[in-house]
Amino acid sequence: MTTVLVTGASGNVGREVVRACVAAGFDVRAAGTGGVRFDFTDRATWGAALSSVDFVFLLRPPPLGDMSATLNPFVDAAFAAGVKHLVFLSVSGAETKTWVPHRKVEDHLKTTKGNWTVLRPGFFAQNLGDAYRRDVQEDSRLFVPAAQGRVAFLDVVDLGDVTARVFQEPERFRSKAIRLAGPEAVTFEQLAAQLTSVLGRRISYEPASIVGYVWHLWRKRGLSLMQIVVQTVLHVGLRSGDAEAVDDEQVELLGRPATPLRGYLERNRQAWLVP
Repeated sequence: MTTVLVTGASGNVGREVVRACVAAGFDVRAAGTGGVRFDFTDRATWGAALSSVDFVFLLRPPPLGDMSATLNPFVDAAFAAGVKHLVFLSVSGAETKTWVPHRKVEDHLKTTKGNWTVLRPGFFAQNLGDAYRRDVQEDSRLFVPAAQGRVAFLDVVDLGDVTARVFQEPERFRSKAIRLAGPEAVTFEQLAAQLTSVLGRRISYEPASIVGYVWHLWRKRGLSLMQIVVQTVLHVGLRSGDAEAVDDEQVELLGRPATPLRGYLERNRQAWLVP
């Protein structure tokens, strides 16, 4: 049986990749809480995790900023261990945003002789149950510096299914970057209206200033400097349409329509209920 190592297997994205790979008939080795012991900063854990592995799903943990000491040498170790194909979860726009850590991994992959595919997702619908959850739950608002930018929110269920498809047909996707997005682009006002409908209480959208957003993430949410910089830049980029493009190719990859935002909201409404 073909074995897939999934890094970050305990997170939102990793869980869906595990689910989809199991459904596709792969033997999955989960690196994360409850799975095989693995740490990007501890190379002593790499050998056992990579032993007899055919495919790797590589996800960058948000706290890691130095790719030259973590993900890039892990890529080399994976190919040296005999990994046949590696899928790296990058971000939308990494081809032009040279400052994002993901770009350094993409550039390194191009220097290797291994087989790889890069996924460049836009904004995840799951951000609503993670990065935005407390704002919705505690303040009944969305507070981001996106102005009237539109977002094609991607459900990670779809990302998991696309990843499994790549592992099923690795030669087809060799050395390719695949952009992933949701089926519809909405403003945060429209998103707030959908949340209002699903939750049965009014959720508002308050466009944040850049300074106000940075202060909010630092003082109220306690994020690290790297997390604040990444979230602020990505949200400001929404003003110029960085995440508004939908992706028709995804329908062909999935073999079904992409998951609409409303479907995600209804499936996860418990996340925003007031305790």
